[in-house]
Amino acid sequence: MEPSSALLLTPPPLPREAEDSWRFDALGCVRSRDDVTLASLPRARYRSALEIGGAIGLLTEKLQARCDALLSLEPSESAQARAIHRCRHLPHVRFQRMDVPHGAPEQTFDLILVSERGAYWNLRELALAQQRILERLEPGGHLVLVHWTGQTRDMRLDGHAVHDAFRQLTPRHLRHLRGEMEGTYRLDVFERL
Repeated sequence: MEPSSALLLTPPPLPREAEDSWRFDALGCVRSRDDVTLASLPRARYRSALEIGGAIGLLTEKLQARCDALLSLEPSESAQARAIHRCRHLPHVRFQRMDVPHGAPEQTFDLILVSERGAYWNLRELALAQQRILERLEPGGHLVLVHWTGQTRDMRLDGHAVHDAFRQLTPRHLRHLRGEMEGTYRLDVFERL
């Protein structure tokens, strides 16, 4: 799929196929994971944040309160349609259909969050994603990874593999600030050197 570089400025009508097939809205574990993720952020506020894998916008809607500007990337048109609809009242939140690592925005960020998306990359894509993230994360900026540690048929990696690959970038490119397991989710926070 070719990434789209056009930013959606007004929310499109919500398509029927944009239903919540993973039932994120109903799962308390997702709300709890999002709360832990937000509590892990080292700063109270960020100038410019990038969310890789925004899905239907549950975390996007919460994260935006800590950001002056937030760009949420999602390759799925139906999932992003839900996110745009959910965040339609938030003018500082932008959306772009893009599949990192096959594309990446040109600007830099002081916060990059990867939630679940890394588990869908293969090892080559993971290495390319690491490179793109390092290029766009400002010195002193924070990288937050949060992934489920289980495995499904459509996942290429489990959360541990994704997080361990980023841990290998320390101490040359990143400083590891925090790591924890919360139930079946793993969270790691890094700072760009």
